[in-house]
Amino acid sequence: MSHTINPEVCIGDGACKRVCPTKAISGENKKPHGINPDLCIDCGACGRICPRAAVIDNIGRVATMMKRPTWPKPEIDGKKCMSCNICIDACPTACLALSGAAGTDKHGHPYIRHEKACIGCGFCALECPVDAIIMVSPAPKAEAAAK
Repeated sequence: MSHTINPEVCIGDGACKRVCPTKAISGENKKPHGINPDLCIDCGACGRICPRAAVIDNIGRVATMMKRPTWPKPEIDGKKCMSCNICIDACPTACLALSGAAGTDKHGHPYIRHEKACIGCGFCALECPVDAIIMVSPAPKAEAAAK
């Protein structure tokens, strides 16, 4: 089951439509939008960006808006990573890339090439066969500045 949009709550601002990596969301401005279940990959970006909590996730829960800078990002453990590229292939926004070999390490490792493109879906972490990726929410700016 894919994500859905409650037409009684949706204001048609289009934020969900702009963030959807598969173009599964359609609708006219200021009118309720809809999600094509055949295109939806259940990444959850639409729910994290919706200001009206109009998105229902794939198990029936109302999605909660999060400010984009707080969306989780993949953190890759280079010691566990086996450079298989599965995470890169799993990423629906192509924000991950493989680095070149460095120093004594003869393998490249995945890294976030386009941080703003990352939608925090976690598919990279879910698909990693050696659990080398965890999703981490960025520290709040005040906390980061204090360090």
